[in-house]
Amino acid sequence: MDNGGGNSLPSGPDGVKRKVCYFYDPEVGNYYYGQGHPMKPHRIRMTHALLAHYGLLQHMQVLKPFPARDRDLCRFHADDYVSFLRNITPETQQDQLRQLKRFNVGEDCPVFDGLYSFCQTYAGGSVGGAVKLNHHLCDIAINWAGGLHHAKKCEASGFCYVNDIVLAILELLKQHERVLYVDIDIHHGDGVEEAFYTTDRVMTVSFHKFGDYFPGTGDIRDTGHSKGKYYSLNVPLDDGIDDESYHSLFKPIVRKVMEVFRPGAVVLQCGADSLSGDRLGCFNLSIKGHADCVRFMRSFNVPLLLLGGGGYTIRNVARCWCYETGVALGVEVDDKMPQHEYYEYFGPDYTLHVAPSNMENKNTRQMLEEIRSKLLDNLSKLQHAPSVPFQERPPDTEIPEVDEDQEDADERWDPDSDMEIDDEQKTLPSRVRRQLIESDAKDQQVGQKVNLDHLRGPDAAEEIAPTKASDVSAMAIDEQPINVEQDNSRKQLDQCYPKLT
Repeated sequence: MDNGGGNSLPSGPDGVKRKVCYFYDPEVGNYYYGQGHPMKPHRIRMTHALLAHYGLLQHMQVLKPFPARDRDLCRFHADDYVSFLRNITPETQQDQLRQLKRFNVGEDCPVFDGLYSFCQTYAGGSVGGAVKLNHHLCDIAINWAGGLHHAKKCEASGFCYVNDIVLAILELLKQHERVLYVDIDIHHGDGVEEAFYTTDRVMTVSFHKFGDYFPGTGDIRDTGHSKGKYYSLNVPLDDGIDDESYHSLFKPIVRKVMEVFRPGAVVLQCGADSLSGDRLGCFNLSIKGHADCVRFMRSFNVPLLLLGGGGYTIRNVARCWCYETGVALGVEVDDKMPQHEYYEYFGPDYTLHVAPSNMENKNTRQMLEEIRSKLLDNLSKLQHAPSVPFQERPPDTEIPEVDEDQEDADERWDPDSDMEIDDEQKTLPSRVRRQLIESDAKDQQVGQKVNLDHLRGPDAAEEIAPTKASDVSAMAIDEQPINVEQDNSRKQLDQCYPKLT
């Protein structure tokens, strides 16, 4: 099979081939949040090594993302916040204490070497995936480094600095009247919900642990506001949910959403902290159960952007995202793991799948039925909502094919584009904290923090010191005879972003 073609194998009842674009930067595994911090970008490198040694890279177009620039990030984020991220360093942070507090940087979201480059890389992959989908250059785009769903317009939150998901959805909205966002991370997708809380062009659906758990939002009663009423769905779950219980909600709810909302594109955040045995999580999903969400979304044959997210038992994160890449491609991968540079992480069994635990499932059948009934009822109201004649989308722009060697990076987006999130100050339910902070807002501490104190000790199995950039040659991307291309598809003048008013 052509290394650069990206055509996948037939899969499932539809038997339709999918062209898959996969974004990966060899540097991403070198970024390091710090000793004892549970977020480890190294897991992306481990995932990539598995994909290489399972032979999955040859079925995809492998792209190195083009880094997002300041003005790209400012499509959503405040200028002064982006400027702060660009300039802060571990050496200068002691001189910036007021701004660190203002932007919620320093504890859960530490300052580390290369922080801004990390943000540019993971955001570039997600936006690049959206561009590929918009231009019909693939059916499924994957960026496992993305999915950082907690970041807000003016602040970092929950290990997330830049909200690549919001940026990717804004890109998709250029070509699609409606975009669906589905989030299977154990934590509520608060940053994405908040960004699109008052529009009917984006529906957000989040399946998450609710009740004395970060970030504290995601009540079933939070359904959107104004034109966005009933376009936010929250599925609150309790500890120990297993595959069967999860899909008794996921499949009927998502099926109804697809029927009623009819999105032109779907973004699926595949946070792996909802797996059994996660270091910070408390769900009991198997890798196959988690991946069945990907399989189900794929079955609708709608342009699909797959993103990463949480996931803190990193050997299981790599297992999960490797398997889910196979699902996207329609390739069944062996349970027996091939030898590779991180093989020792996966002992003693050296298998792709791990058995879920025998923990108690606190989600009773009655609770699940009540949640399902309530959310399906909310969805039925969409058909009668006054905003069902969706806001008009802008006309398509004819976009010529781009020479891969073209170097005019500054023409990827219209510099005069003025895309904005609907950010008017409105009366909103007290349970939903919308981001209405102006640049001169007073410092304040908002929301809960993930308590990392119990995680500060050494974690011998998974604590990885940062690898020097010079060591990248040892990585699988350089070992495999795979055609890795620089993503230059965004080096052109795109149409202006639509207004979400």
